[in-house]
Amino acid sequence: MKYLRSELKDYRILLRNVPSMVISVFILSVVCMNLVAGKELFSSKYFCINCGLALSWISFLCMDCICKRFGAKASIKVSLLAMFVNVVTVGIFWLLSMTPGRWAAYYSASDPAVGEYINAGLNSTFGSAWYVVLGSAIAMLLSSVVNAVLNELIGKKVDKGGYSGFAVRSFISTAVGQWVDNFVFSALVSHVFFGWNWTQVLICSTTSMVIELIAEAVFSPVGYKISKGWEKEGIGVEYLKAAAGKAA
Repeated sequence: MKYLRSELKDYRILLRNVPSMVISVFILSVVCMNLVAGKELFSSKYFCINCGLALSWISFLCMDCICKRFGAKASIKVSLLAMFVNVVTVGIFWLLSMTPGRWAAYYSASDPAVGEYINAGLNSTFGSAWYVVLGSAIAMLLSSVVNAVLNELIGKKVDKGGYSGFAVRSFISTAVGQWVDNFVFSALVSHVFFGWNWTQVLICSTTSMVIELIAEAVFSPVGYKISKGWEKEGIGVEYLKAAAGKAA
């Protein structure tokens, strides 16, 4: 109980110190990423990517900013919060999809039969299968830990305060973290439930990681400026002092 109270206190301080806009963008990217991941962007025999790739890099960039300023533990804790909110949101969507009402798209269909198909499809999209939610949650948990720990370890070696140090720690940790995220999800969901073979799992995990890494690399200067701005403005001092005192 003493440990739990200590961790809850740490969480409260952390959430007071990490800018709310970053947490909001982080959570929103996770929720929307999982929602649109159900739509293919491109598919072939050995290569398949979904629309979630358009947003997944945002959560990793947020994690990198938080990790640089607040540390790996803080990054993991915010990731757990985002994962929790995503699960709750999916649960709410599932409950609402079970209601007898019709979506607005039903009324724009050419006939009632087509409208019912559209309605069923939308309910299925927002309802989300349990294995997709579970696979996504496990993948995010593992990738968040890998990303945060690697980011901090590499940062201690190469980050001297400039952009190059931020880029090295972010690119390497993101590449490994994204690959873990893609591989775990593909292995648990796509391989088991969608019939992917292991070649597809490995190729998709790698190619998706490369695409996500490119997107993060393009926007990494923004992430660097955000984290440096926090440092200059003294944002997070309360949490850093509390964390240092706890470690001592």
